[in-house]
Amino acid sequence: MTSVTFKEKPMTLEGNSVKTGQQAPSFTVLAPDLSEKTFQPESGTKTLISVVPSVDTSVCDQQTRKLNEAVDQLGDAEIWTVSADLPFAQRRWCAAADLESAHIYSDHRDLDFGTKYGLVMKEMRLLARAVFVVDAQGTVTYSEVVPEVSSHPDYDKALDALKQA
Repeated sequence: MTSVTFKEKPMTLEGNSVKTGQQAPSFTVLAPDLSEKTFQPESGTKTLISVVPSVDTSVCDQQTRKLNEAVDQLGDAEIWTVSADLPFAQRRWCAAADLESAHIYSDHRDLDFGTKYGLVMKEMRLLARAVFVVDAQGTVTYSEVVPEVSSHPDYDKALDALKQA
């Protein structure tokens, strides 16, 4: 089991941790318009899954902007940003950030993603910060669960992994 801290306080992660080399689990989340969106790992498209505790915080805001812009420039991949924020908060953030076309999804309703990827911080009912790269065949080719949730992930490694997927 991966361990993380939030502002140096240990957090209990619930769910099944996902490791590099294994098949990515499918999951269902909500889009900002409250429609269900299901991730199908064998979609034929390589995908970067960016996980943030809340888009309303500075590190999460920076992570979401940076990775959305980088993946958009690649052109041959998609990005899913997942948080436990309410869909209404995500929609407001996307409008304020001028990222209305961002693929940002809420795991608030039933924590399907967080449980399947082992990222639910029990003490806060938020998701731990992480990045996953899933290749076109649905295999996880890169995974990083950031040890200190208030820190940034390794953007360069994640984007290099996406380019190679």
